[in-house]
Amino acid sequence: MKNLLKNRVVLGLACIVVSLVVCFGLTPLFNDAVAATKTIVRVNAEIKQGEQITARMVTTVEVGGYNLPANVLCEMGDVVGKYAAADFSKGDYILAGKVSDTPPSKNAYFGKLDGTNRALSVTIQSFAAGLSGKLGQGDVISLIANNVGEFRETVIPPELQYVEVLATTISDGTDSDEQEGEKEELPSTVTVLVTPEQARLLVELEQGGNLHAALVCQGGDKNAAYFIKEQARILEELYPEEEGDDVQQENNKDGEKGGNLKGKGEEEN
Repeated sequence: MKNLLKNRVVLGLACIVVSLVVCFGLTPLFNDAVAATKTIVRVNAEIKQGEQITARMVTTVEVGGYNLPANVLCEMGDVVGKYAAADFSKGDYILAGKVSDTPPSKNAYFGKLDGTNRALSVTIQSFAAGLSGKLGQGDVISLIANNVGEFRETVIPPELQYVEVLATTISDGTDSDEQEGEKEELPSTVTVLVTPEQARLLVELEQGGNLHAALVCQGGDKNAAYFIKEQARILEELYPEEEGDDVQQENNKDGEKGGNLKGKGEEEN
């Protein structure tokens, strides 16, 4: 019984000590952190991606420093004269990764072409076929073709289940997101990122049917990368690389080298 009482006393004293540490040690530190302020750069006018930022578009304000991102910009000199790498709304603060020293290059999305894929534009036959003008860069779509073949079938080719949109373009060649003016024209083509096999199939379907776009997920969605990888897996199953083809190509190269050497020997004789 005495040991039990002694343990309770010790436990009570320990709780009192911990309470004192929290009240007089940690709590003031937390309150100081919450009360601390920091001067940051904030947007006071809408800024479009690619637009050069001027002093009239931004201002400095004092805000609570608690839980602010580490890369938030605090100096006007770090923002004014730079180019917006994303759209900003009034009231946004600016992160370091969202401004650039150089203006974005026109048609920068072509940088995704690495020699293994292609950019291909297909015609949007109607307002509905192009998802009512809602498609944008980075969206993942499924391409559906109707009136295909002798029996006018509607098909969803496995090769075109998940395709990335590079751009939508109006009739004069301007990308939809670069239009100026109050009345915007609806896109007439959609440019997609495809493999050579997908490109060949798309051309055949456009010539022999009508293409429709069905949105799978919007650009920037965390699921977009998953669907793109899934499409790559499907293509690998449909168009496997045969080891024999690689061996044959190597043999052809060796044969060409041998022929060249033989030709040189005959010339010397």
